[in-house]
Amino acid sequence: MDTMRDRFITTVTRMLDEDPRLALVLAEISRDGFAAAERAHPDRVVNVGIREQLLVGAGAGMALTGLRPIVHTFASFLVERPFEQVKLDFGHQGVGGVLVSAGASYDWPAGGFTHMSPGDVALLDTLEGWTIHVPGHPDEAEALLRRAAGGDDRVYVRLSLQSNDRARPVGEGGGFTAVREGARGTVVAVGPMLDNVLAATEGLDVTVLYATTVRPFDSAGVRRAVGDRGAADVVVVEPYLAGTSAAVAHDALADLPHRVLGLGVGRAELRAYGEMDEHLAAHGLDARGLRERIGVFLHR
Repeated sequence: MDTMRDRFITTVTRMLDEDPRLALVLAEISRDGFAAAERAHPDRVVNVGIREQLLVGAGAGMALTGLRPIVHTFASFLVERPFEQVKLDFGHQGVGGVLVSAGASYDWPAGGFTHMSPGDVALLDTLEGWTIHVPGHPDEAEALLRRAAGGDDRVYVRLSLQSNDRARPVGEGGGFTAVREGARGTVVAVGPMLDNVLAATEGLDVTVLYATTVRPFDSAGVRRAVGDRGAADVVVVEPYLAGTSAAVAHDALADLPHRVLGLGVGRAELRAYGEMDEHLAAHGLDARGLRERIGVFLHR
């Protein structure tokens, strides 16, 4: 199976041929994959070099001319390093674009903490008007990319090497999908967390909701999953900073007694390189760690 980043390259290459409104802005990362697109569309495929603030600013400038920019690099260089440009050049100027990241929270541990971005979604969540997609499979990434490219709003698509075994349908409205139903609690699995969540909750009497779009948060879907019970226990499992969606989950349940457990990447920096699976286990995001923490929470 190809990776989400591989699928991003092939999909955007085709879309550049199909839609003259689209433009692609790169900062060296993935440039080799877009060599053919750069030759075919030299006026709409631009590499700015290792200048991430310029990367975002150039994309916003293209949006001001009427183009639909797709802006791409590693998450730490796309959201964290040029955050002021994201805030001002896109948000303050009121223009749209598609930011597409790679690297996620720890896809390349050997790159060190400079190439890790567990806080990207939480940081973007401080800004108004961003739709945030977190696909869990290359097929989902393609569908969400095509949807984002066809719009006019501000969209962040977070790609990862971690992937679920199979793709799930991506709903038009971005709502959460019920994968398993139960009565004891509700677990929201975000993007590539789904397979580990399903393994962790095997045999537990819980509803599992699958989310590939986390902003806007599907508050109505969570509320429906809870049903008419007098109280609610909800766990949100995210592949980035733990607790990123806790506040919106609390808001969704404001009309009834409830508890929310936010699981994700911890704030402590892991300074040994290791491998991605070791980082998952260290943060308790493997099936074993999730089983333990979800089980304790639901039986307290």
